[in-house]
Amino acid sequence: MSQLAINLSMIFTEVPLIERFALAHAHGFQHVEIQFPYELDISDIRTQLEQYNLSLGLINVPAGDLMQGGNGLAGVPGRELEFHHALELAIEYANALNVPRVNILAGKQPLDADLLPCLNTLSNNLKLACHMLTEQGIEPVIEMINGTDMPRFLVQNIAQAQEMLEAVNHPKLKMQYDCYHMAMMGEDVLTGLQENLHQIGHIQFADCPNRNEPDTGNIPYKQIFDWLLQSDYQGLIAAEYRPKTQSDQSFAWKNKYFSNDVNT
Repeated sequence: MSQLAINLSMIFTEVPLIERFALAHAHGFQHVEIQFPYELDISDIRTQLEQYNLSLGLINVPAGDLMQGGNGLAGVPGRELEFHHALELAIEYANALNVPRVNILAGKQPLDADLLPCLNTLSNNLKLACHMLTEQGIEPVIEMINGTDMPRFLVQNIAQAQEMLEAVNHPKLKMQYDCYHMAMMGEDVLTGLQENLHQIGHIQFADCPNRNEPDTGNIPYKQIFDWLLQSDYQGLIAAEYRPKTQSDQSFAWKNKYFSNDVNT
């Protein structure tokens, strides 16, 4: 059975991150994910998870300056040591908080760098990440991010992710499949899931093109969720959207699609 999660980095942003755990619980979620939890101490996060009976299903490896418009770490030649340190921090948090899965963001091709060295750097860093994470029982995933929102991102579509999985050649490395990003790239979201499910370790969703909650855009979520709930996918299905109005008014999709089918 699949499990529904909510992303605390993008939802409930009306309050500070430390207060969002309570809101996730109040709205019936048992699983959460946080893009970058490092602004909070491990002990504070653990207290919130225990108090509200939540599990933290996914975090990202720190990505340097990526979210501020920079190039990030994992695919940038010359930043290998920074990536290693970021990976160590992610493992510290994941181990302490029982996080089963960690996402590695590829980062961007710098304007002054050729593509091939960036891809080679990414491949080598992913091999290191796979070794260090799986040694701790943590599953690594890589995410495809569309090139409109993040130009020059090194892994933008399914084909590029498949090529990177093949280059790294580690049995535990899988894709993090974000339905919004795939729709933005012109992929058929449902077909992409159906054809690659065995290589997908984590699923996220938002509608397209505005990245709001389901049924506010053009992604056919009824078909997607119906198929997922009948598939043998065992990972999390995580809401990672920007609420169109208020967060607490954005959950019509939850009762519509998941009320009877998922352990939320």
